[in-house]
Amino acid sequence: MKYIFMFILIFSQQLHAAPLTIDQSCTKLNQEIPILAGGRVKPLYVLALDTMKFLTGKGKPQTGESSINTICSIYLNTQKEIAFDFPILVEHVETKKLLGIKEEEKTVDYKVVLDNELLIRSEIVKIKENNSIRKDLIKTFNRTKIFLSIQSGEIFQIYTAQNDNYDWSPLNTLENTELVSALLQSSKDYKNNVNDDYLLELTYVKSHLFSWSILITLAALFLTVLLKNYKFPIALAAITLLVQTTGIVMRVLISGRAPITNMYETVMFSGYGALIIALVILYFKREKIFLIAGLGYNILCLFMMMFANSMLNASIEPLVPVLRDNFWLSTHVTTIILSYAALALSWMIANITLFKKRLNKISDTEYKYNQSLTYTCIKVGVVLLSAGIILGGVWADYSWGRFWGWDPKETWSLIVLLFYTAVMHGRYTQWINHHRFLLLSAAGFMSVMMAWFGVNYILASGLHSYGFSEGGAIFLGTFFLIQTSFLLLCIKENKTHAKA
Repeated sequence: MKYIFMFILIFSQQLHAAPLTIDQSCTKLNQEIPILAGGRVKPLYVLALDTMKFLTGKGKPQTGESSINTICSIYLNTQKEIAFDFPILVEHVETKKLLGIKEEEKTVDYKVVLDNELLIRSEIVKIKENNSIRKDLIKTFNRTKIFLSIQSGEIFQIYTAQNDNYDWSPLNTLENTELVSALLQSSKDYKNNVNDDYLLELTYVKSHLFSWSILITLAALFLTVLLKNYKFPIALAAITLLVQTTGIVMRVLISGRAPITNMYETVMFSGYGALIIALVILYFKREKIFLIAGLGYNILCLFMMMFANSMLNASIEPLVPVLRDNFWLSTHVTTIILSYAALALSWMIANITLFKKRLNKISDTEYKYNQSLTYTCIKVGVVLLSAGIILGGVWADYSWGRFWGWDPKETWSLIVLLFYTAVMHGRYTQWINHHRFLLLSAAGFMSVMMAWFGVNYILASGLHSYGFSEGGAIFLGTFFLIQTSFLLLCIKENKTHAKA
């Protein structure tokens, strides 16, 4: 009976694999080891961090260990035939139902995905529309494929000697190769025979420049509100721009392209551009509210970059062919994003003014003056947006053979332009009074958000598919709800004043 019990205990332990065991030899690895991934050389630290974020949604998975130790141990545990559990991120509720897990659970063991591989494939084929469910099924399956590439060693593309020459090869193609020693030797060979330019990315990732920008921008924003003299806040705003400029320049040097190719970069550049535009207008207008608006919008963008990981992917990925023309990328997209930045300033000033009016904390003179400042921002935004749409049409003719095709992104950019043009015309002809102008200016930014985020996260169709992302529908819906509710409160307040 005793031996039967021991057999059952050992057998049950085999059935229920333990969490991943960290192999101590992995701690010998350094962060600078070069790995070929995504068509470029990147440090092992960056590869491991990006991989773990993609697999689990976190830089440090369940083990609490570093991402390098984790991917190294996955490979070594597999080679030693040690069974273990590992969480794979699942985001869509329908994918969770398909895999038989609860809605509140965020991950599933990789073996569950492998066991349901045929089911997932059949569902992907069955869903003809390229909707969010299909995309999440593909993403979940791709996560498992990446995990298997770690187990096999295929992910470790290392620089190694072959027939008296050095070349990049996956670890699983090399005979009798021990992972840790191979990676360490690869690092020495690469630095001796090539260069160490790739280490700039390690510095960029570990410096956390945009995190420092958050702290400096917050300090500048608080001091702007608290102090009458805003020279010191301007100095802090300039330091923020210097730190962000350093981060953007480093990203450009690493990627070799303009920093506006995905949603993360457009958010980054929009906040940065808004602060620059605010400081330029501040120089001429000498109005404190521009500094508040610029810093406020910049901090919102920085917070999104830092915390909206399900929406924004910070990793530097290879470009699709249509985006590889840096001239058009640098002119069309940059102009469009700067127009969004200028319109964001008008949105901030309009909301601040309406909020102060709602609390009766603003005089009629200041109220009228603030709407003229809002008008200034809109004029800048409309000019930039018009130029951006024209440049986009020229690029479309160059890339796709037509100037305009009513693509969702094109259509919504035109809607934004027409809306703000109508508001400007109404303001100029005095058809729209001061209060309505501020209400429409605040409401207008919802059209910008639809063109910018809505087409990507909700419509997810059209020729601009290279910019599409997942996970932003709730964010966008919340933004629309809050902004609409606030505007309704302001309309009600206005009617009350009218009766008085």
